[in-house]
Amino acid sequence: MRVHIGTTHRRGRRRIVGALSAALLCTAGVTALPATARTPDAPAPGAAPAARTAGAAPAPRLPGGLAKTPPMGFNNWNSTHCRAEFNEEMVKGIADLFVTKGLKDAGYRYVNLDDCWALPTRDVHGKLVPDPQRFPHGIKAVADYVHAKGLKFGIYTSAGIKTCNPAGFPGGLGHEKSDAQQFADWGVDYLKYDNCNNMGVDAQQRYRTMRDALKATGRPIVYSICEWGENKPWEWASDVGHLWRTTGDISDSWSSMLAIAKQNLPLAAHAGPGHWNDPDMLEVGNGGMTDTEYRSHFSLWSMMAAPLLIGSDLRKATPETFEILANKDLIAIDQDTLGKQATVLKSEDGRWTVVRQLANGDRAVALFNETGRPQRISTTAKDIGLPQAGGYRLRDLWQHRDTHTTGTVSATVPAHGTTVYRVSADPRWATYPPAVETGTDRTPLVEAGTAAGLSSTVRNLGGTPAKRLTVTLKAPRGWRVQATSPASARALPGGRTLRTSWRITAPAGTAPGAYALPLTADYRSPRGERSTATLPGTAHVVVPPPSGTADAAALPWLTAANGWGPVEKNTSVGEDGAGDGRPLSIGGTGFAKGLGVHAASEVSFYTGGRCSVFSARAGIDDEAGDRGSVDFEVWADGKRVARIAGVTGADSARAISAPVSGAQTVRLLVTDGGDGIDYDHADWADATFSC
Repeated sequence: MRVHIGTTHRRGRRRIVGALSAALLCTAGVTALPATARTPDAPAPGAAPAARTAGAAPAPRLPGGLAKTPPMGFNNWNSTHCRAEFNEEMVKGIADLFVTKGLKDAGYRYVNLDDCWALPTRDVHGKLVPDPQRFPHGIKAVADYVHAKGLKFGIYTSAGIKTCNPAGFPGGLGHEKSDAQQFADWGVDYLKYDNCNNMGVDAQQRYRTMRDALKATGRPIVYSICEWGENKPWEWASDVGHLWRTTGDISDSWSSMLAIAKQNLPLAAHAGPGHWNDPDMLEVGNGGMTDTEYRSHFSLWSMMAAPLLIGSDLRKATPETFEILANKDLIAIDQDTLGKQATVLKSEDGRWTVVRQLANGDRAVALFNETGRPQRISTTAKDIGLPQAGGYRLRDLWQHRDTHTTGTVSATVPAHGTTVYRVSADPRWATYPPAVETGTDRTPLVEAGTAAGLSSTVRNLGGTPAKRLTVTLKAPRGWRVQATSPASARALPGGRTLRTSWRITAPAGTAPGAYALPLTADYRSPRGERSTATLPGTAHVVVPPPSGTADAAALPWLTAANGWGPVEKNTSVGEDGAGDGRPLSIGGTGFAKGLGVHAASEVSFYTGGRCSVFSARAGIDDEAGDRGSVDFEVWADGKRVARIAGVTGADSARAISAPVSGAQTVRLLVTDGGDGIDYDHADWADATFSC
């Protein structure tokens, strides 16, 4: 069990109330199953697995033919948790939307319940009882409704005496045969089996017992092992479950998604048809990330051959959310029948090149930018494993268009963005327009009423010219954008680049914030077809810091990313909604001002070359006790200028002072210290800029 401080939460990154921990729960309570919880089909908790005698039959294998590609569907937890809106009508509504919105046609099949569907106690026969308020017609009626739509139905329980919710819903430990048969009788097609309240019973034993119980029902049920990667299930579960969680729970934040992707990417060798690495459900559409970040989320999960389980309430979803979730080009990558998870070809300075081999010999390539600024990411057809050819078809899986390249696979990728190509050695390559890559040197920082400069590039990656090329930089209404060098060309030959300088002015009084600034190259192929390449850029309207000493918490930040919950001003991080933190306190000393964050965290400020020093008292907030371990870093214009490593919850506040003279931007980073993010509530107390 993983724990954080704060209100009681659920699986994976478990949080606790006050000083109460999972260990204390086990110490204070029973350490073995009560007699009423045991059934003849389960061994006593803590017992060693029975030794296999000579000639004994092998353990039953999983039903054949299931999960040949990663399961796709829906799970309610990320959008509803245990709130009242999780009920029968919601589940039916999701099934309806799968059909009407084309998600069923796109490949989504499973409509799955998560925790809180049952009453806290079993009936007199030891059977699970659906909550009559949430599911007045029972679970079988809901499963029948889902099946009538041509879809499949899933359910949840835990490999412990209770599930993960504090209400204490009954788990499956000691009831495996009975529960599995009950699920089969209801028409369940998918079981998610969690890891809470497991009483210390060996994980492999617990999950194999339920595997055998599911097998004995005779009903084909996809079996999802959710033990958070604690016992390295990728090493032992390929004949136990069809998929296994490799990480703790995801949250609806960029840093959480990124951390989980980094944990799951190295495990590619263990995935394949019928046995998949599961980096947890999708957060797309829940509101904690931008659409660009959600596209990266969906791209990486598809490249990693991850189960695609929608975690947002589709009844409230935006058109952009449906567009992301229904991207058939990327779904085809996720569902590729070869079943090879993508591997990392290269990772450097936040630029990732991730490659996946496909069944027909093509390669899928994700160019992923984890940083907060645009970056050019490039590879070649040779490096991704394709044979030598005169040219290659390059299909952009977000823009859904085909171009050609002579071998370079490249894009200027926006901050937190991902460009995904499907690349093939196509003998008809010259029939496609040349690939044209657009890029800018940076994200412009614009003080309202003052001109700012920007440089753009347009590269022809193909073997034929891009004719009648015109480059435009679009800004919001009322802004002035002027090209100060050529922005067009009669023909841009293959391998050549057009560079353009721009002056950008936001009107006086423009409010601080991020504004769309897309760069577009419009051109024609030698055959006359019109093509467009667009980079969805951003400009930040910024306010210079005041002269003198300025509290960081009083300044607007450019960007803020947090490992759990939002960055807080003048309080600790509360891990959930804004404003739920406590007064800052480190080593018994309270602080009135500062920033409360949770590793991994990054907060950036515009200083405009006007500030000389950043200073703070850094430490782990007292609400974490003596736990947690983090590193504090200060970066000025991309260069690290100060660092305090190995700060723990047992330490008092430590002074940090960083020279930032001349820097346009300053970034405050908190990393996890190399031991995970549990309890990493970090404070930048008394954080100030001297300007």
